[in-house]
Amino acid sequence: MTLYFRDNFFSSGMTEIMNDSGETVGELDLKSSFSASLDVCDLTGRTLCSGKFPFFSGRWEVTDEDDRLLGELRSRMSFFSQRYEYDAGGRGLYEINSPAFTQDYFIQRENEGETVATFERTSGWLHSGAYSLENYSTELSDYELVVVVLGVHAIRKRRSNAAAT
Repeated sequence: MTLYFRDNFFSSGMTEIMNDSGETVGELDLKSSFSASLDVCDLTGRTLCSGKFPFFSGRWEVTDEDDRLLGELRSRMSFFSQRYEYDAGGRGLYEINSPAFTQDYFIQRENEGETVATFERTSGWLHSGAYSLENYSTELSDYELVVVVLGVHAIRKRRSNAAAT
């Protein structure tokens, strides 16, 4: 199933998560424009996953509904592509790569090369981040991957803001 979701322009408020039929299957609660944190909620408003930067950290933490750590996302150095690493603890280590000059990303299990998910940025540079996500994994839930994708977005925004100052 393909999921579609987006950030708001000021990174705060509620937005929908939709499937490829255009049906709402969840919501994003973007907490504040001053601190990058978010919750992924089901249609009843129950929090399923959350993401945030810990205080003074460049890592993006993904937690479950009980605030247990599911994994950590971090940026990796690369000259010609965008690279990230998602450590899902006992469920594996995943590399997230985007070839140079594209908005396409591939999430692969480290050392195996198996693609477990793909996502792409579908918005232009003047718009807030909008993404489509295709999950092939049985170990990483759709909602966990939504938080990971928006973590990549948050890391990119943080890096861009730091470069502008």
